[in-house]
Amino acid sequence: MRELLDTLDAWRAEAADDGLDAGLGVGRAVVVRTFGSAPRLEGAVLLVTDDGRIAGSVSGGCVEGAAAEEILAARRSGRERVIRYGISDEQAWDVGLACGGTIDVLVSPGIPAVAELAARETREGRGDGRVIVTPLPADAPPPVFGAYATGQGSEPATPLVIHEDGRLDGTLGDAAQDALLAEAGREALLKGVSRTVVVGGRQLFLEAYPVRPRLVVVGAVEVARTLVRMAKELGYETVVIDGRAAFATPARFPDVDRLVIGWPDEVADEIGLGPADAVAVLAHDVKFDEPAIVTALARGCRYVGAVGSRRTQVDRRARLLEAGVDPADLDRLRGPIGLDLGGRLPAETALSILAEVVAERRGGRGLPLRDLAREREHQAASDHPASGEHEAAHQHEAAHQHEAAHQHEAAHEHEAAHQHEAPGR
Repeated sequence: MRELLDTLDAWRAEAADDGLDAGLGVGRAVVVRTFGSAPRLEGAVLLVTDDGRIAGSVSGGCVEGAAAEEILAARRSGRERVIRYGISDEQAWDVGLACGGTIDVLVSPGIPAVAELAARETREGRGDGRVIVTPLPADAPPPVFGAYATGQGSEPATPLVIHEDGRLDGTLGDAAQDALLAEAGREALLKGVSRTVVVGGRQLFLEAYPVRPRLVVVGAVEVARTLVRMAKELGYETVVIDGRAAFATPARFPDVDRLVIGWPDEVADEIGLGPADAVAVLAHDVKFDEPAIVTALARGCRYVGAVGSRRTQVDRRARLLEAGVDPADLDRLRGPIGLDLGGRLPAETALSILAEVVAERRGGRGLPLRDLAREREHQAASDHPASGEHEAAHQHEAAHQHEAAHQHEAAHEHEAAHQHEAPGR
């Protein structure tokens, strides 16, 4: 939604110039669920005006025409409904996509005001991250794969809003369900993904508007230079902290968003260090690294990693425990930092670190997609023993899921980079 705000503003300005006192009529379609290697992720938006102008996409071009007609129909009826579209590989290929999939699309007669506000404020760095919760019509397709006849839908329900501190604007009418919803919203914000959940038998679409992810690097070392550049490509805001002014210079870090000269524990308040941050401690200096680790863990930063050999990690852990760090907090420390890529060069180390940061944010396991596909294949075979033709079908499905996982992860990271260049979804 965020990347469509400029277009929406231009449309409205044109309408005002044309003397349309009632304003511009705009309907919206948004992807609320995907199956397989769908072309767009949950949260992808298509806007259509009453006079037929279109912006955005829910399928990369496969079903935009049909979805646009449904939006115009919703504008006339005032009702919203969820439509399941199956996109064949042939359709996808015709518009330049690698493969198809199945998507559930919520078609609405308007843009929820709270969603537009969340998109604007998080794009501009104002306010907090939040999740817009839209109750789906009772006749929406269930969360299982398969053909489903489109229902009549209903009038748009009043959205709820989950803030990043857990506050919930609105209620489901049950305290226990509200708590489950708030926790699901918090997870969606942390991972930066939108999705549909079922709470109390109701399907609820969680449209996530997180603040821009941030990577805080402690130590203006050589690895940090490449790490900052790579993180910027993935849409991260970057901060580099070092007490040595000769190292933390704009000439060495032309891509960084903010350079801070000082001790990490002393500047934590200045930079607003908090739970949404990933922290990479790279200075390799006890007097600098350990205060940074203690501060990052105490503030609940989502990811805390530190360089150092296994021996260094053992010695560091002993010192931090002796200093009073909670063992449970210390268990969250990623040390040695990064995934095992076998690299030795500074750029390879940076890639290893950023790969682990992304895996933590997206809930990935950091394993080869090939191995994940084989796991699913073996699991499917054990759940439904088959042979011959049925076994071939299992293998085909495993291969399809492998490709889906690859497309899904690649789309996430492309989306993050796109949000940085033309902010927001």
